[in-house]
Order: sequence, then C-alpha cells, then structure tokens
Amino acid sequence: MQPKRKIIIITDGDKVAKKSVEKVAQKIGGRCISLSAGNPTLLSGNEIADLVLQAPYDPVLVMIDDKGYIGTGPGESALEDLIKHPEIEVLGAVAVASNTTHAKGIEVDFSITNTGKKIKGAVDKEGKPVKRELTGDTVECLNRLKIPHIIGIGDVGKMDGTDRPERGVPITTKAVEEILNRSGYYDGSSR
Repeated sequence: MQPKRKIIIITDGDKVAKKSVEKVAQKIGGRCISLSAGNPTLLSGNEIADLVLQAPYDPVLVMIDDKGYIGTGPGESALEDLIKHPEIEVLGAVAVASNTTHAKGIEVDFSITNTGKKIKGAVDKEGKPVKRELTGDTVECLNRLKIPHIIGIGDVGKMDGTDRPERGVPITTKAVEEILNRSGYYDGSSR
C-alpha cells in the first residue's frame, strides 16, 4: 500500500497568495497545486485530490478560499472532500486572518506575527496580535474538521509588506515549516 500524500492547507487563494505559496513550495522543497488558487476556490475537492496524487513529491501545498461566503463555501466544501480522501493526509493548516466580521473565530495552536514572532493567540489581517480568536472567511471549518497543527498568520504575501514574495515570503514559510516540524515530517531524513 502506498503511503498517503502529505498536504498542508493554506486558507487563501487570491493572486498574491498564489504567487506567495508557489514561492514557499520552492523554498521548502515541496510542490504547490497552483490550480487550487482562486477567490473563491474553483476546483472541487476531488479535482484537487487528483492533482495532489499527480504531484511528483511531497509536501504539497493546497490553497482553499471562500471569498467571504457565509456558511460552507466552495473552499470549505473542497477541504472537506480532501480530508476524507483515503490517499491524502492533511498535516496541518495555515489559517489566514481576514477582516471579515461575520465569521466565527477559531483557536490556533499559535500565530506568527508580521515580525516573525510566535505568539499564543491570534493575529489580524496585517499580522498584528489581537485579543480575540483568529477570524477569516475560510477558517471556520478548521476546528470542526479536526485538522492538526493550525498556525495563524495575517494575509499571505502581504502583512504590511513584510511577507511579500520579493522578500521571500518569510512569515508564510515559517508557518509551513512549523507544521512540517510539528507533524514529524522533518525528521531529518525528509529534507
């Protein structure tokens, strides 16, 4: 039996996020499913799963976005299908904060600020600490789906310019590396 494919979910999919997540995949030696980008996500979970299974190696970064849809939007539906897929293991999720006011907050393991500092608690869209749960239009389902290792960050590739692709996307990269470390993926032999 083949080992399950290892994926990390990024809850953002706009043009800046796509460029940024592609850069992160290069930096960590992984793959990015660029076609999973979209605002909102346009592919179904099964379509994304097919692309994951075709990727030449792990880890695979997948973008999920609801574009502010209230309730279960297209990104969350795709994520539910990915989690149920028998050949895929979700190592964790980078929960991206947004300024949405109608979404429920979620608990994160910790967040990474726009200065790269790990903090207990949440950040806002700019990556600044806040005294509430992390909120975003595509993060509501993460706790319900029991995804391990949920790391909060501000807006991918942005955060007042500190996470720009031209700067190497340091905040998003750090969040992905934290998930890889915590999941045991980086055990010394995977790099």
